[in-house]
Amino acid sequence: MGELRKMTYINQHVLNNLFYILVSIFFFYFLYDYVRFFQRKKVYQRLLFVVCLSVPLILCMKYPIYIAPDCVHDLRQVPFLIGTFYGGWTVSFPLLLILLLARWAMYGYQFITVAVYVMMFVFGSLFSPIFQRLSRKQRLFASAVMTFILAIVATILAIVISDFQVTESYVIHFILVPPFAVSFVVLIVETLREALLIRSKAIKLEKMEVVSQLAASISHEIRNPLTVVKGFMQLMGGKDISEEKKEQYMNIALEELDRACAIIDDYLTFAKPFPEKMEPLDVHHELTKVIDMLRPLANMSGVDIVSTLMPAKVSGNAQYFRQCFLNIIKNGIEAIEGDGAVYVVVYVAQKTVTIVVRDEGVGMTKEQLARYGEPYFSTKQKGTGLGAMVSIRIIEMMDGTWTIESEKGRGTTMKVTFPLLLKK
Repeated sequence: MGELRKMTYINQHVLNNLFYILVSIFFFYFLYDYVRFFQRKKVYQRLLFVVCLSVPLILCMKYPIYIAPDCVHDLRQVPFLIGTFYGGWTVSFPLLLILLLARWAMYGYQFITVAVYVMMFVFGSLFSPIFQRLSRKQRLFASAVMTFILAIVATILAIVISDFQVTESYVIHFILVPPFAVSFVVLIVETLREALLIRSKAIKLEKMEVVSQLAASISHEIRNPLTVVKGFMQLMGGKDISEEKKEQYMNIALEELDRACAIIDDYLTFAKPFPEKMEPLDVHHELTKVIDMLRPLANMSGVDIVSTLMPAKVSGNAQYFRQCFLNIIKNGIEAIEGDGAVYVVVYVAQKTVTIVVRDEGVGMTKEQLARYGEPYFSTKQKGTGLGAMVSIRIIEMMDGTWTIESEKGRGTTMKVTFPLLLKK
C-alpha cells in the first residue's frame, strides 16, 4: 500500500500541468521561427514570451493537482520562473501581475500568495543575468538549484506569516517536483534554441556556398572569353598581319565579348528582383515568338521544332517569360546530337496551363538530373548552368511549378505549370 501511495504523487493532473507548459514553449518557438514580425525587435519577442507563458500559468491554476485531501497544488511557478530566468524582470513583472490577478479572480485575495511570488520575482530577476551567462549544462543545474532554494524560502516565509502547516504532499509538490519540472523545461528550451541556431547557421552556410559557387562561376566563365579577346587584340597589334586576318580576329573577339555579356545578363536576371507589375500574357503568342527566334539555330543543328500550342493567358512579365522558354527550348536543341526534334505542347485545364518541352537528345543520368539548376553544372562542354538556374527562378517568381524527367539516351521532358488567368 505504501508503494502504491507513493506512485500517486505523479498523476494525470501533474502531467496535465506539465503538458500546458511544454505546449506553450513549443508554440512560442514555432511563432518566433515562422512569423518574421517577432524577430524584428526584442520587445516583440518578450511580449510573445509573456503571452505564451501566461496561458499555462492560468491553466495550471484553473486545473490544479488533486492528490491528497490536505493539499491542492499546481505548477504555476514553473512558467513563472522560466519567464523570470530567461526574460528577467521585463518578462517576470507582467507575468507576476497576470498571476496575481488570475489568482484573485479564481480564488480570491490571499496575502501569502502575494508575498511568495513577489519574493520569487525579486530574487529570480536578480538571478536572471547570471543565469543567461551560463552554459547549457550549467543552466540545467542552476535552474533546479535556484527553484529549490526559492521553494525553501517561500515555505519559511509562509510559516512566518501565517503559521503554515507543512505536509508531506506540500513537500513533494511544492519543494521537490518544481525543480525537476523547471530543469526539464529548461532542457527543452535549450534544445529548441540550439536547433534554431544550428538551422540559422546552416542557412547562412548554404547562402555562402551559393555565393562562392556563383563567384567561382563568374571568374571562370568571364575570364575565358576575356583571355581570348586579349590574345587576339595582341595578335592584331602585330606589324606583319594582313587586313583579312585582322577582320577575322576582330570577329572572334567580338563573339567572345558577346558571350561574356550573355553570361553577365544571365547572372543579373537571376540576381535582380522580379518586377512587381504583372501583366496578362498570351501563352500561344509568346511561345510562337520564342520558337521563331530559335528556328534558325534549330535548322543549323538539323533539329525540328514541333509545336502544338493552345490559346491561354497567364500572369507574368513578357520579357522574363520569353527568356525562360528560350533557355529551356535552346537546351533541348543543343542536347540533340545529329537529327531529332524538340516538341513544345501546351495543355489547358480548368485552373492551370501546362507547357511541356520534350527533346530527343542524349538525356541525363539520375545524378545529373539531381543537379539540374545548380549554378555552374551543365552537361554541355561550354555550358554554365545559368540558363536552367534563371529559368527555374522565373517559373517560381510567376507562381509556377516545374518537373523534369530524363533518361540517358532517350531525351528529356520539362513540364512547367502556371495558374490560368481566368477571364473576368
